[in-house]
Amino acid sequence: MRSGRSPRAALTVRPVTGAAVLTALAALTAWALPAQAATAAEGPSYGASTSVGVHNAYLQETYPYFADALDSGAGMLEIDVWTNFFGGGWRVAHNNPFGNNSNCVGATSADGLRSGSRNQGLAGCLADIRAWHDANPGHRPIQLKIEMKDGFADNLGRGADEFDALLGATLGDALLRPADLLGGHATLDEAVRADGWPGRDELAGRFVVHLIPGTVEEGNPFDSLWTDVEYARHLRDRAAAGTLGTATAFPAVHGAEAGDPRTGRYADATLRPWFVVFDGDASTYLGGGIDTAWYTDRNYLLVMTDAHNVPPAISATTPSEAEALARVQQLADGGAAVASSDWHALPGVLSSVVPHS
Repeated sequence: MRSGRSPRAALTVRPVTGAAVLTALAALTAWALPAQAATAAEGPSYGASTSVGVHNAYLQETYPYFADALDSGAGMLEIDVWTNFFGGGWRVAHNNPFGNNSNCVGATSADGLRSGSRNQGLAGCLADIRAWHDANPGHRPIQLKIEMKDGFADNLGRGADEFDALLGATLGDALLRPADLLGGHATLDEAVRADGWPGRDELAGRFVVHLIPGTVEEGNPFDSLWTDVEYARHLRDRAAAGTLGTATAFPAVHGAEAGDPRTGRYADATLRPWFVVFDGDASTYLGGGIDTAWYTDRNYLLVMTDAHNVPPAISATTPSEAEALARVQQLADGGAAVASSDWHALPGVLSSVVPHS
């Protein structure tokens, strides 16, 4: 039986004071995990703790190689993927829809993680992840956030089935799949509300993949089928067919909203129980209009982005370690499963894990 969360009162998020910084340092130090621990430290369940993510970890200006991102200790790493007809394959880039601009090299072993040609696509990034995984057994659980910049392109052979095939062929047994979480329940919502997520020690050596619709997709008036809906349909239909075990990722509700954001977002009520990951702006979640206990009481994963912008704002790239650690503690108090920013130069912060209060 997975360990779940017991209900608690609505959270009140307070401004972080100097004294709170010292408290945060002590708490975070107690739970900090080394970047390449032989086994995951015992701790709270995956959904009842806060790790630290790196925005756009695939960029060469963020890390020279994706292996550096994996070595950083971060609990979440983000990759942007393009699928449109302007180029072939699953391309990894920020603003380039035509080709790859990444720090991935497509390594076949750990010896090749920092050699060879960079600017590989998603297959190359996954190869690097697999090579690093094989060289670091029992590593910390790592969430891979994939932003589908312009959505899936099923008509081009880049749909949900092909995505699963690519991830399954590369990462395979290293993935926590939706079917692993489902157990004997009918939906993911039912499963996490009853049993929660596995413990962090149970997830040693595993990756959790979540998908969000991309900025181009969300801004395209001609795109009526976004990534979140398309992949939720995929999970629902796979479960009905008895083939959910082939699915590799969790779709996320993108954007912070009060109440249950699935209700207004998804007219098809059969899709709503397949969302147990929520991804949005930290400032909005903690701005006073959203009761984040709604997420934690139901054992949902709440990914808070742009952690640096929560008032009072701190640097997006180079805050002091004390400032960043205090901010992580603040987001943990608000129920975040991931506090994400661009703090790639602070490994002591990236490797921290904070249990929810």
